[in-house]
Amino acid sequence: MTGPAPGPGLRTLRPGQSRGALVAGSVGNFIEWYEFGVYGYFATIIAARFFTPEGGSAVEALVKTYASFALAFFFRPVGAAVFGRLGDRIGRRPVLIVVIALMTGATTAIGALPTYATVGALAPWLLTLLRVLQGLSAGGEFGGAVSLMTEFAPPGRRGLYGSWQSFTVALGLLGGAGAAALLATLLSAEQLGDWGWRLPFLLTLPMGLGALWLRLRLAETPVFEAEREQVRQGEPERPAAGEVVRAVALGAGRVMGWSAAGYTLLVVLPSYLQSALNTSFRQALLATVLANLGFAAAIVPAGLLSDRIGRRPVMLAGAGLVVVLAVPLLNLLQESGTSNAAKGLAVCVAGGVVGLMAGPGPAMLAEMFPTSVRYTGLGLAYALSNAVFSGCAGLIITEAVKRTGNIDIPGYYAAATCAVSVLALAKVPHRKGS
Repeated sequence: MTGPAPGPGLRTLRPGQSRGALVAGSVGNFIEWYEFGVYGYFATIIAARFFTPEGGSAVEALVKTYASFALAFFFRPVGAAVFGRLGDRIGRRPVLIVVIALMTGATTAIGALPTYATVGALAPWLLTLLRVLQGLSAGGEFGGAVSLMTEFAPPGRRGLYGSWQSFTVALGLLGGAGAAALLATLLSAEQLGDWGWRLPFLLTLPMGLGALWLRLRLAETPVFEAEREQVRQGEPERPAAGEVVRAVALGAGRVMGWSAAGYTLLVVLPSYLQSALNTSFRQALLATVLANLGFAAAIVPAGLLSDRIGRRPVMLAGAGLVVVLAVPLLNLLQESGTSNAAKGLAVCVAGGVVGLMAGPGPAMLAEMFPTSVRYTGLGLAYALSNAVFSGCAGLIITEAVKRTGNIDIPGYYAAATCAVSVLALAKVPHRKGS
């Protein structure tokens, strides 16, 4: 099932309206991925504060922390289904207002949570509850934000506009890494573990209030307004449920490599470097910042290129390169004789390759679904892929390395998932700007 062009084309947009929608859609993604990045970067500290009763091992606590991380991802499809259904019925704008408020409240509350030392076994349960709320809101964020951006995009610019969703993901991860690195530099290890880790979560409150203000000023998309008018005049033809299910499954396959490789190389990397390669917290964060810089630098050019030559060749190039390069790049990091410059270049290239998939990805998903099911369909495809292949990445990798002792596991994981995406991406219609 392939939907019609999601761009406006139905009425003339007022000057600046497309740019305003781009900003309002992007800011929620920034906050969402800033928080998820912060949680990943502080995973070892959170493990010690919330999941390590006296006598528990550090590895066991880290596995439990990633289990909580994965649980939030498994609630994303629920959020995508619930909020997506609402967004396809009552509009993109009101639903996006609700999800940013929910995300802001849950993330801020994490920064104020009591630890295991204070309330005992209640602490991990409270943290897990807030992670569930974050998963629900994040599931509703992606479908709405991408629908908003691509439906407001001028003709022939959907790849560019959709790429800003991924670009703000990169900015959010960089913001989280930057906040963690700054705190690790300014504070002692004891201060960071006692209270410093809370600050990045609490910072979400002013950012979220700013995002809420932007979305309250937002107009509904012209494509959705036209769809609603058709409903008033008589129920428009809707795709069959089986068609939607098949499109969701295919969409999930097309982005699973992006999801898995992105989280492996951009979020899980710090804890992997610390636990498997015995690097310091600061060195691990520096490597992650470089990977995210490469990721960010590639996204918008990849989206723009996909408007010119099509989504398929750009995304296939990214997935194929991960298959070929994931393990060799990881081996460079493992070699003690490799220079710091070479290691920095390796992680930067790894991030850039993922960016080739992330740039055109949102527009590709939006173009798979008609307006009447776009919010739900693309949100579910993305959320299901992330739930299985991103949310479980840290848990799978940490447990697999623990059981096998094979420190190449992250590379094999990224390569295998991207190999499946290569097969699914081969079916993307090959036409320029779509």
